[in-house]
Amino acid sequence: MMNIAIATPEIFLLISICIILLIDLFLRDDQRLISYILVQISVLITAFLLISTLHTNKQLGLNAMYVQDELGGFLKISILVLTSTAFVYIRKYLNDKNLWKTEFFLLVLFAVLGMMIMASANHLLLVYLGLELLSLALYTLVAFSRDDSRATEAAMKYFILGAIASGMLLYGISMLYGLTMGQLELQAIAAYIDTQAILENIPLLFTLVFIVGGIAFKFGAVPLHMWVPDVYQGAPTATTLFLGSVPKIAAFAMLIRVLSESLGLAQSGWAQLLLVIGLLSVIIGNLLAIAQFNLKRMLAYSAIAQMGFVLLGTMTGTLEGYSAGLFYTLTYALTAVGGFAILILLSHQGLEAETLDDLKGLNERSPWYAFIMLLFLFSMAGIPPMVGFYAKFSVIQALLQGGYLWAAIILVLMSVIGAFYYLRTIKMMYFDKPELDFTLKTTTLDFKLVLSTNGLLILILGLLPSSLMSLCTNALVTSLP
Repeated sequence: MMNIAIATPEIFLLISICIILLIDLFLRDDQRLISYILVQISVLITAFLLISTLHTNKQLGLNAMYVQDELGGFLKISILVLTSTAFVYIRKYLNDKNLWKTEFFLLVLFAVLGMMIMASANHLLLVYLGLELLSLALYTLVAFSRDDSRATEAAMKYFILGAIASGMLLYGISMLYGLTMGQLELQAIAAYIDTQAILENIPLLFTLVFIVGGIAFKFGAVPLHMWVPDVYQGAPTATTLFLGSVPKIAAFAMLIRVLSESLGLAQSGWAQLLLVIGLLSVIIGNLLAIAQFNLKRMLAYSAIAQMGFVLLGTMTGTLEGYSAGLFYTLTYALTAVGGFAILILLSHQGLEAETLDDLKGLNERSPWYAFIMLLFLFSMAGIPPMVGFYAKFSVIQALLQGGYLWAAIILVLMSVIGAFYYLRTIKMMYFDKPELDFTLKTTTLDFKLVLSTNGLLILILGLLPSSLMSLCTNALVTSLP
C-alpha cells in the first residue's frame, strides 16, 4: 500500500526546488538566467514523468492516501504546461520592474506542488495539505513587491479571508470525520453516503455547506468573492497572471475529488448550493465588471462570472457537465494567462498597465498584439469562433440536458450583457487614440512566440474543440467511480 513510486513526479519537483535554491546561492546577478533555465527544465521533466501515468489503470499508494489515474495525470500536465507558459511572461515582468529574484519562481513551484497534491489526493487531509501549500505560496507571491503598499494590503486581505475559508473547509472535514466514524478516504466517505437519506440527514447537509463554501472560495465565487478584485489589482501583474489562471485548475481538481468522487451520491444536497453560487457569480460578476475602468479589476469580476459557468456545469452531476466544466476551466486558464501577458507587454516607464486607457490605440502601436488581445477578449465574451464560445455552449447544453432550462436562459442573457465590457475594451484598442505617446518595448523571441501561439490556440481550439473535449471526457470516464 505504500507504493511511493506513484508520487515520483512530486518528489522530483520537490528535490528540484531544493537543488535550485542551493545553486542560486552561488550565482551572480548577471547569471540569474541560469536559475530560470533550471526552473523551466524542472517543470518540463516533471511533465514528462507524468506522461507515463496517462492511459494507466487507477492505482493507490501511500497507504491509500494518494491516487494515480488518468484524470490526475491530465490535470497535472495541464498545470505544468500552463506554468511553463506563465514563466515566459513572468520573466519579462521581473526584468522590467527590477524584481528579479529566483525565490519568485520557486514560490510558484511550491504552489504547483500543492496543486499536484490536490489533483491526486485520495484523502481529505491530503486535499487540505495541498490546498494550504498552494495558499501559503500565493499569499507570499501577492506581497512579493514589498515597497508597494497596495500589494501588502492585498496580501493581508487574501490571507485573512483565505484563513476563514480554510477554517470552513477544515470544519466541514472534521464534521465528516465524525459522521463517518473516523474515515476520510474518498471511497470510505462514498460508502457512508450510500447508506444515507441525504435530504433528511441535517448534520450531513451542514457539512456540505462548509465544504462547498471552502471550495467556492478557491474559485472566487459569490459570496466568497470579495478578495478577488482587490488581490488582482493590488498584486504585481506577474502574480496576478499566475493567480488568475493556473490555480483554477487546482480548484476544479478539488471540486471533482471531494464532491464527485467522495460525495457524488450526495449530489442532491450540494447541487442546490452550486446552482445558487454559480448563478450569483455569473450575474454579479458580469454586472459589476461593466462598472470597472481598472482593467485588472474588470478581469477579476470577469473571472468570477467565468467560474460561475464552471460551477453550473459540474452542478449537473453528469459526465457531460463534468466534461464541460473541465473544458471550460482549461480554456479559461489558457485565455487568462495570455490576457495578463498583454498587460505585462504594455507596462512602460516604470508604470503598471492596469487601466482601460492603457489599451487605447494598441492597434496603432502593434496591430499583431492588438489582434492577439482581441482573440482573448472574444473568447472570454463567448463570441464564435473562439474557444470560449464552445466552452459556454457546452455548459449550457449540459444544463439543458439536466432539465435546468431557466438557468440556461439566465446564462445566455448574462453572456449577452457581459459582452458589453469586452467589446468596449476592443473599441478602445482599435478606435481610440492613445493617451500617452510611447512605443512598446522590444520583447524577447520566446515571449513573442509563446504569446502568439497562446492567442492562436484560442482560435484553433475554437474551430476544432473536439480533440480537447475528448481528452477531458476520457480522463473523467476512466477516473470517476
